[in-house]
Amino acid sequence: MKVLVSNIGSTSFKFRLFELGAGGEREIASGSADRIGGAGGALKLQAGAKSASEARDFADHGAAVRCVLDRLVTLGVLSQPEELAAVAFKAVMGGDLPAVVRVDDEVLRQMEYFAPVAPAHNPPYVAAMRMFKAVLGDTVLAAAFEPGFHRTIPPRRRYYAVPPEWAEKYGVRRYGFHGASHRYVAERTRQLHRGARRIISCHLGGSSSICAIRDGQSVATSMGLSPQSGLPQGNRVGDFDVFGLRLMMTATGRTVDDLLDELGNRSGLAGLSGTGGDMRDIQQAAVAGDARAKLTLEVFVTAIRDYLGAYLIELGGADAIVFTGGIGEHNPALRAEICAGLEFVGVVLDASRNAGAKGDSEARIDATGSTAALWVMPTNEELIVARQAAELLRERS
Repeated sequence: MKVLVSNIGSTSFKFRLFELGAGGEREIASGSADRIGGAGGALKLQAGAKSASEARDFADHGAAVRCVLDRLVTLGVLSQPEELAAVAFKAVMGGDLPAVVRVDDEVLRQMEYFAPVAPAHNPPYVAAMRMFKAVLGDTVLAAAFEPGFHRTIPPRRRYYAVPPEWAEKYGVRRYGFHGASHRYVAERTRQLHRGARRIISCHLGGSSSICAIRDGQSVATSMGLSPQSGLPQGNRVGDFDVFGLRLMMTATGRTVDDLLDELGNRSGLAGLSGTGGDMRDIQQAAVAGDARAKLTLEVFVTAIRDYLGAYLIELGGADAIVFTGGIGEHNPALRAEICAGLEFVGVVLDASRNAGAKGDSEARIDATGSTAALWVMPTNEELIVARQAAELLRERS
C-alpha cells in the first residue's frame, strides 16, 4: 500500500511517500511546495532517479496539494491520486484520542478544542485535513498523534497538582510530544541492542524533548500539556512559572494573550540569546564572547541534564542514551557538555568518536568502559507515521 505522510507549515507543504507491504518498506518519493499564498513559490519532487523542479506560485495549500499529486502521476509514481491508500499526518495534540485514528468530524473538533495549547500546530493541521478531504474525497486520512507514544506514562507523571476537575473535565494534564521520534528511537535502539531495556531518547532541535523508555514504552517525558513546556525550545519558553504572567501584566499593562504570544514565539533560545534561535549562531556568538549566548547554552544544557538525571533515577540507570534531532545529531560540542562528568553513573563519552559523528548516519560514541551505549541516531518520524497509518488500515480491513 502507498501512504503519503504530510507535513504542513503555514506557507509550506512537505511530503514523503512510502510503499509498505509484504516486500518491506521503502520511500518512493518526497518533495515540497513553498511560499504558498505568496509570490516566488517553488515545487520540488524526487522519485528515485526522477525529479521535478519548477518555479510556481500557489494560491493556497489546496492548489499545492493538487499540483503535487498531478506531478506524482506524471512521474509514474502514482497511476492516479486515488491509488493512495491513505494520507497520514504527524498530528500534534488530540488529548486522549487514540495514538492513530481516522480523521472525522469528532477528531477535528477535539483538535480545535486543544488549539489554545498548540496554536502553531493544530489550526494549520485542521485546515489541511479538511483540504485533503476536499481534494481526495474517500481516501483515508489518518492522524497519528504525537502524545500517543506517551500514553503508557504512569498517572503519577501525568497529573499536575491541580483540582481533579481540571484534568478529568478539561483535559489539563501532561501528554508529551515528539512521540513518533521517540518511538523510532525506542524501536531502532532495541534492534541494535537486544538487551537495551532502559533507553533515554534526547530529541534536540528547534523543538526539544527527552523521553525515558522502559521495555519499548514511554514512562516519562519532558513536555507536558503543551509543546511550549519542558526544555527551552528554539523560540518557545519551556518550563515557566505561570505566576510570572501576573507579574508582567501588572508591571507592564500587557494582556495575557500578548504575553503568551511572546512566550510561544519570541522566547526560548531565541529570546534569551537575542539571536534567531539557531544553535549554530548561538554557539558562534558564545565563542566570540557574547555573555547572553553563553548563558543560553548553559541554561539549555542544564535543563537537559536535569531531565537526564531524573530519568536515570526513574529507570535505575540507562542501557542506552540516544541523541537525535537537528541539534542532537549535528552538535558534538553540546553532546560533550551534556555528558560531561557522568562517569559516576556509567556514562562515558569517547571524545574522538563524538567529534567524528556528524549525524548523517548512526554512530556509536561511548568509550570503552561506559555501561550505557551512547548513540547519535537520525530519526525517521515519517516512517513511523506511515507504519501507524498502515496498521490502522489493516485493522479496518
